[in-house]
Amino acid sequence: MKLRYAILVFICTMNCAMAQNARFVNQGMIEFEKKVNVYALLKDQATRYPDNFWSAKALEEYQNNNPQFKTLKSELTFKNNQTFFNPLPDESGTNNWLNSFASAKQNNIILTNLKTETSINQKSIYEETYLVKDSIRKINWKITDEFRNIAGYDCRRANALIMDSIYVVAFYTDAIPVSGGPETFSGLPGMILGVALPREHITWFATKVSDLEVADAKLKIPSKGKPVNKKQLSDILKSALKDWGNYASDILKSADM
Repeated sequence: MKLRYAILVFICTMNCAMAQNARFVNQGMIEFEKKVNVYALLKDQATRYPDNFWSAKALEEYQNNNPQFKTLKSELTFKNNQTFFNPLPDESGTNNWLNSFASAKQNNIILTNLKTETSINQKSIYEETYLVKDSIRKINWKITDEFRNIAGYDCRRANALIMDSIYVVAFYTDAIPVSGGPETFSGLPGMILGVALPREHITWFATKVSDLEVADAKLKIPSKGKPVNKKQLSDILKSALKDWGNYASDILKSADM
């Protein structure tokens, strides 16, 4: 009995010591990769718009000569209750026509204040740039018991529905107690290191987390573009795209990401 008691005390002591020495990351930089499944994206386009360029033959030719995934890189700098999402230049070398798909680009430079629940988003939509100042997106997450390791961090899965119909899968770690994430995704009890939009054929996953001191100057305030809020931008786009038919819905959806 004495031996068992001694072992129990030892285990409790070790657990307490580990908990006391656990280091939570409150500032640093995360490297993300956005991957777009181009084959699946084009197949969807051919199905939805059978009169457009993407016939079955054109799709087969594309698949024979181009990679399945387009990869884009970005950085998320974070410090306490602020995050700065910054896309890096596209070096994928993908055909220029693919850039006509908004989902195959990175259009947002975003400074988010998680304490005030506001953001400033420098958003590029074709030839125009807007500076969108508004509240952050409210997402009704449902946390699950599924886990996945991403960039060396154990992450827990959460699911949600945004824009009424887009299913989102996210993975967050409470080892980084900052309720942020890539693009406009936030609102979980820890940093989001992975996001998947299955129907949109898009994922964002962290490839590296750097635990480092962040100067305030690194949390840059986007400043270019026509100042608008979300509703004003939506009204502008709906007016401009009123004669675009079904194509308008795809552009509007990408603009709200």
